[in-house]
Amino acid sequence: MSMANSAVHDLVNLLPGGISDVSILQADNHDAWDAFVETCPEATFFHRAGWQHVIERAFGHKTWFLYVENDGQIQGILPLAEIDSRLFGHSLSALPFCVYGGIAAISSGARSRLDQAAQALAKHLKVDYLEYRHLHPVHPDWPTKDLYVTFRKSIDPDPEQNMLAIPRKQRAMVRKGIKHGLQSQLDEGVERFFQAYSISVLRLGTPVFSKRYFQLLKETFGKDCELLVVTKEDQLISAVLSFYFRDEVLPYYGGGTDAARDLAGNDFMYWELMRRACERGYRVFDFGRSKRDTGSYSFKRNWGFEPQPLFYEYQLHRLQSIPEHNPLNPKYQLFIKAWRKLPLPLANRIGPYIVKNLG
Repeated sequence: MSMANSAVHDLVNLLPGGISDVSILQADNHDAWDAFVETCPEATFFHRAGWQHVIERAFGHKTWFLYVENDGQIQGILPLAEIDSRLFGHSLSALPFCVYGGIAAISSGARSRLDQAAQALAKHLKVDYLEYRHLHPVHPDWPTKDLYVTFRKSIDPDPEQNMLAIPRKQRAMVRKGIKHGLQSQLDEGVERFFQAYSISVLRLGTPVFSKRYFQLLKETFGKDCELLVVTKEDQLISAVLSFYFRDEVLPYYGGGTDAARDLAGNDFMYWELMRRACERGYRVFDFGRSKRDTGSYSFKRNWGFEPQPLFYEYQLHRLQSIPEHNPLNPKYQLFIKAWRKLPLPLANRIGPYIVKNLG
């Protein structure tokens, strides 16, 4: 047993009845973990073992990927990461930088043992809070943040039916992009994607992730992490990084250059992603998380997607209230206005040092 696993066993065995079957994921068990993720109904792309590598390498955070076995078979998993920041506090979350997370299990016993182990670990680490990012409520008695929703919708096997399912005004924007002669293509490298993405986040006034983070995502998840780039006469217009999981496509990071708005570049980009995915047999388009009543929230509704609540639940340890580390918090408005005025190279240089602690 590794020292890390021994530490977890020491913690969980202090609980009533002991739960010594909780272990920490090691490199030699990634295949078994991912095999469980592939078949467990509660698991998502953000439960995959590769996130352990990405979070540790890209951000330097400690991870605690817990699992429970029975007769050598995994029964439940809980990927956790610890962020200890002077600016934004000390947290244990499932999972930072991911819109979904929390416990994924096939038995109530495994779910309970993982939950108890996480709470014991949070107490031992003396974090400010423990956070689960579930698609469904797990702890109705815990404080929750009614801020985020997700947008998921089935897509038809026929691309033309998907086009007709887009509401008229939004469909006109997609056709505008087509009429402008926009083209889409897949990229193996992150350079063009990062250019479009970094321009967009600077426009929003938020710090950028490092280029290395996106390279790690591509290296770690391979063909399940795809870069789609939109151009006009070889000029970069927009780009999106998407994940593929089971029968779902999840556009996760995207952005457009200054020319994208006039050319309907982002509208065309998401249509091309949907069209390509449906032709390859994918049946669910996960438009991802948005904050209620924001621009991205309205954009996704314009496509005919309906919001579904996300349940971000918090067990408070050293805090008295839920943290509000998001751009809607009034105390960040001056920072956002100042950030928008930074030169792009400077924002790209210092942004990763800030965003890595936000989660």
